[in-house]
Amino acid sequence: MTNSTSSYQQLLAQRAALEQQIAAARKAELAGAVQEIRKLIEAFGLTESDIFSSSKQKRAKAGSSVTPKYRDPSTGQTWTGRGKPPNWIKDQDRSQFEISQQ
Repeated sequence: MTNSTSSYQQLLAQRAALEQQIAAARKAELAGAVQEIRKLIEAFGLTESDIFSSSKQKRAKAGSSVTPKYRDPSTGQTWTGRGKPPNWIKDQDRSQFEISQQ
């Protein structure tokens, strides 16, 4: 059993050495990648918002353009007619709450 234990220990030592080599290689390649990215940013005059634009921000802007179709006369709250109806219009004739288009 001493043989298998020593080979196990040798494999662990090899794994540790490989993990160190992997970490060093990653660090070197990462430094090169960052340097290349900085050159491209400077060459094209890119900003943070050019690179890291969020799709959530784009969706929020697109979704906010829906015009309300209904208004509660007592509170002034509006509803677009999409999604779950608010309590003030639920189970009622919606025509009485329609916002007239001018």
